[in-house]
This record gives sequence, C-alpha cells and structure tokens, in this order.
Amino acid sequence: MKGVILSLYPSAQIVDISHDVERHHIRAGAFLLWMVAPYFPEKTVHCAVVDPGVGTARRALAIVSGGHFFVGPDNGLLIPAAGRLGEPTIYSIENEKYLRTPVSRTFHGRDIFAPVAAHLAQGLPLTELGPPITEYIKLSFGEGLRRGRILEGEIIYIDSFGNVITNIAGKLLHELAPPGTMLVVEVSRKVVSARSAQTYGEAEPNELIVTVGSHGQVEIAAVRESAATRLRARPGEPVRIQRP
Repeated sequence: MKGVILSLYPSAQIVDISHDVERHHIRAGAFLLWMVAPYFPEKTVHCAVVDPGVGTARRALAIVSGGHFFVGPDNGLLIPAAGRLGEPTIYSIENEKYLRTPVSRTFHGRDIFAPVAAHLAQGLPLTELGPPITEYIKLSFGEGLRRGRILEGEIIYIDSFGNVITNIAGKLLHELAPPGTMLVVEVSRKVVSARSAQTYGEAEPNELIVTVGSHGQVEIAAVRESAATRLRARPGEPVRIQRP
C-alpha cells in the first residue's frame, strides 16, 4: 500500500497508526481510528483497512468530515472517527480511473484504498470518485451508563499493555468514585476488587485500578501487568463497576 501511494505521490508523508489490530476485528480498528484522528491536521487522509468482506459486494468509501478525509471499506470501520470530527459526507468509490488495475479480489487496500488516498492527498475532488450516498454500514461503540452506584457498559478495546477499555465515559467514573474509592468490578464472570485512581503511579505493582485513559473512556488496568489476561477479558464482553 505504501509503495502504491508513493508511486502516485512521491512526496507523501505516511504515518502508521497501527499494524496490530486483531485480524477481522473491525470494531478494534474503528476505535483506534476514532481515538487518533482528532490529533492529525486538517486535510489528513486516513486510509484504514480491516476488511473481512474484501472482494464481496460491500462498497468502497471515501468520506470528508471536519476537514479530514477517510478511505476504506463500507463495514463501519470509518464511521465513528468521521462522526467524531463533524458531519460526514460519504461517497461510493466507483470511478475505475483512480484505481490500480487490475483490482485484486483479495487486496483492495493496495488496489483501491491506497491509490484513492494518494489522489485525495493531491487535491482530487471527492465528486470525481463516485456518487454521494446516504445508506452505509453504521458502527457504534454504544454508550455506558450509570444506575445509581453502578456503572454498566462493555469492553470496546484492549490495548498493548492489556488495559481493558470500556464504552463508559470518564465523567461517569468521576461522578461515582473519587480517586481512592474501592470498587467491585465484574468482567468476564470474574468479580474482583479495584481502586479508582487518576494515574497508574498511584497504585502498587499488580494492583487493579479503574481509571480514565487518555481517550477519555473508563479503563481497567493492572499496574505493570495485563488486566486483560488477569480477567480473561475480551472485547464485546459486559462490564459492571459498582461502588459498595
């Protein structure tokens, strides 16, 4: 993909977000893109590929939102990040003039998304790629909630440190449990005690904490250890955090 981009736009600046998304895990890729996109400058072209439906009838999309561009498959991958930046305008990529030919049935990242990203970075109008559309695959991380002394949500991502990131907004934890509050956490049928904390450094090694990560979401962490391994946690599983 980088080779295709550079062959079309030799001076392109390519920044890798991650190559470690779990295979076929669209939601994980969508969360990473949602998390990092706001920190890039306007006119950035975000080319993202987690594409188990490659070669099928699923569409290829180009999106503009908040001055940024997104290119990738129509499987929900791009939608949370594009929506976070503004009101997306979405186009179906159909003009073969801007694709690499022949288009492989198994590598649209190389043959569709990379060349389209390179053309957009050089100023190609989105209208040249195909028609605007209003029907597309939507993806949502859902939204955690508070019920009295309980926070409920689900796991949306596990990072490389084994921190368990949830869809519970950080402000809900701040309202429920000031730093130092003991909590009961239920994840993956395991019930454990944890302490609310503002930083990892406030806790002892191996201690479980509940904190708000740099992404603004509630996360469960084990200091200098993997909370995900310890809790046997997986994305999509429910999370319950209770103040006794």
